[in-house]
Amino acid sequence: MKIGYARTSTLEQVAGFESQIEELEKQGCEKIFKEQVSSVAQRKQLALALDYMREGDTLVVSKLDRLARSMRHLGEIVETVRSKDAHLQILNLGIDTSNATGELVLNLLGAVSQFERQIMLERQREGIAKAKSEGKYKGRKPTARAKAMDVRKLFSEGVRPSDIAKELGIGRASVYRILSSSSF
Repeated sequence: MKIGYARTSTLEQVAGFESQIEELEKQGCEKIFKEQVSSVAQRKQLALALDYMREGDTLVVSKLDRLARSMRHLGEIVETVRSKDAHLQILNLGIDTSNATGELVLNLLGAVSQFERQIMLERQREGIAKAKSEGKYKGRKPTARAKAMDVRKLFSEGVRPSDIAKELGIGRASVYRILSSSSF
């Protein structure tokens, strides 16, 4: 059985959503799971689609970015599909893991993506080191220290550290660090 999965990030992407569904129907998907959520949000329909799969089934998506948010996430999805003795088909890339060529292409895609990510992180580290040496890199602005007065005020009013952290949107450890470093 072919199982389709369609996703868009926003409600405004209706046309893209409809074209995904049409494409999945043309591919013969008997059941289509669809949702409109961001790639970083919990995707309940994707989980349901993976749970629905049985041995010999194929999960079909129109594009890779509709399925996975990262290569790591793709790897997890592929492992879930494999564990069910099922297959994955990514239409725009022509990948179908039911054959050796599709498996090879998917693995190569993963390797290239991982390589690109490592190169990008290496360049980022080099850029930060150069900016630091030139005195241009200041790093992230410390959010908890900027709220130290508010932390002390709330604590003196009897608010518990956990509640202070929630109210100010900082970590509980930061609240304790601020309280231990000050005498008020």
